[in-house]
Amino acid sequence: MAEPQHPLDPLSADEIRTAVALLRTERRLGAHVRFVTIALHEPAKEVVRGFVQGAADREAFAVVFDPADGTTHEAVVSVAAGEVRSWHLVPGIQPAITVDEFIECEEAVKADPVFQAALRKRGVTENDMLVIEAWPVGDYALPEERGRRLAWTPVWMRRDPSENAYARPVEGVIAIVDLSTMEIVRLEDHGVVPLPPTPGTYAADAVGPLREDLQPLEVVQSSGPSFGIDGWEVRWQKWRFRIGFTQREGLVLHTIGYEDDGRVRPIVYRASVAELFVPYGDPTPGQYRKNVFDIGEYGLGPLTNSLELGCDCLGEIRYFDVDVATSRGDVTTVRNAICVHEEDFGLLWKHFDWQTGSTEVRRSRRLVISSIATLSNYEYGFFWYLYQDGTIEVEMKLTGIVITAALQPGEAPGHGTLVAPQLSAPNHQHFFSVRLDMSVDGEENTVYEVHTESTPVGPDNPHGNAFAAVSTPLLREHEAQQLVDPLSGRYWKIINPSVRNGLGQAVAYKLVPGGNVLPFAQPGSSVRRRAAFAEKHLWVTPFEPSERYPAGEYPNQHPGGAGLPDWTAADRPIENTDVVLWYTVGSHHIPRPEDWPVMPVQRVGFKLEPLGFFDQNPSLDVPPPHGHMHHHDHHRH
Repeated sequence: MAEPQHPLDPLSADEIRTAVALLRTERRLGAHVRFVTIALHEPAKEVVRGFVQGAADREAFAVVFDPADGTTHEAVVSVAAGEVRSWHLVPGIQPAITVDEFIECEEAVKADPVFQAALRKRGVTENDMLVIEAWPVGDYALPEERGRRLAWTPVWMRRDPSENAYARPVEGVIAIVDLSTMEIVRLEDHGVVPLPPTPGTYAADAVGPLREDLQPLEVVQSSGPSFGIDGWEVRWQKWRFRIGFTQREGLVLHTIGYEDDGRVRPIVYRASVAELFVPYGDPTPGQYRKNVFDIGEYGLGPLTNSLELGCDCLGEIRYFDVDVATSRGDVTTVRNAICVHEEDFGLLWKHFDWQTGSTEVRRSRRLVISSIATLSNYEYGFFWYLYQDGTIEVEMKLTGIVITAALQPGEAPGHGTLVAPQLSAPNHQHFFSVRLDMSVDGEENTVYEVHTESTPVGPDNPHGNAFAAVSTPLLREHEAQQLVDPLSGRYWKIINPSVRNGLGQAVAYKLVPGGNVLPFAQPGSSVRRRAAFAEKHLWVTPFEPSERYPAGEYPNQHPGGAGLPDWTAADRPIENTDVVLWYTVGSHHIPRPEDWPVMPVQRVGFKLEPLGFFDQNPSLDVPPPHGHMHHHDHHRH
């Protein structure tokens, strides 16, 4: 990518290095400090809207952790002016675990003699290849351990580099590690469980004969793609938006708008997946701690895949590289981190007029903006789709390898599924919080709940066949904490009451839920307290720049209550204002044997559809397919 030209462009490698150098110099930081986050400090909306081509006052936001004294500071650095503009202590929190800490923790545990002795009890030797992961300890620290920066370490091993490490859990041995000192605080040994016997391989050269009856399926765009890219701005059909990227959220979309009658009409100012919470449901001693905020306790940016190493997209693809800071203040560039391409999507609309014998049909095409992150065992694909009819779709694709636990021979898992001999995949869920800073034709928006009711039999419904949609404005935050209700056809519409379409209706977009679920952990449990955002599918808040993450800024080792439950306690008014929608998408996973040894993609998501935003079908002007015939083709077989 070129050097930044716009206030919303992600930080470049040079800007990250400049911010690190300024912080080291002005704050006299030693080499031991960790830069947990360095990302663009996004400017105010009025600055973005008023920007004309030229120099922008580019700022970096940094979270700096000092393991020597356990303090965390937040900083804002002007890379343009070359100064640290703010530096303040954030007391009583633990920032996210960095990739460097994850790696150093594994090395420290492997080297511990008490841990090595526990391995020998299980028949694991130093020749075996261990996988030791640093998982957040959540709110499960012992009273005397509180205040320390802790992780706990599930362990797996492989006998051979080609094996799937998750096929052989080293059950029952767990290190509690202080990440500031890389000291093992204590080692738990819950008893020896034999290693499962099968290797769980899944690579092409290890699964036996491959299918030989697949013929090539090629997507060819001989004239190139239909979209254009200028820096981080993308234009496709009538869509206009900017791509962003942060160390915490990964892929972000900015200023999504649709061109209509010669002007770009805003729809969403900023869209991101702001949190991903994964609670597991196995209560056994080696498993009960398993719950993780993958975005708040780790961060997607450094874990984003380089799609040079494997991309599932077809056609004329364009990629974006991103620069990410390491905790030591260096920069790594993730090549091909974000993929943009077009996909044919089948039928857009069709009608056959039987009286005239004529057919009109259009094929749908969508623009795909995607990235994939690997969180240890799981892969998460984040896909944003833009359609020619004005629809925006958000889809998460879940694949990778299910987490595993070892069983005694003949033992049946109580809270999981047997996926291989002596190997259980625990029940679990994934909750994605998608943050949508809406701007439907401007900032003055109101959200309505809409469901359908049958009309009682009577003068208004003498035949008993009538039903109608009932629309209720959500005027305050407490009213806007809602659940999906597919049996009533529930959706939520975001209207701009001051803008009318050609029919005199207030313009709107509607949020249409897909499949969903709620947490199954007990009320009052640590899991539920810490991820309270997952107890509602919809939250609406008035825009406040500091309210960015639904479980709070620092969920690592936090007891709960931060974020959405805290902010909405004030029950602020949300009518006719700049609103943010927080939509929770739950994926419920009771594993299957078919999910092993690598899991076919599961999909969850939702749509934003225009609702009176246009006066009629906005895709009427999509040209017919090449070779399309209007008459007498309906008799062909």
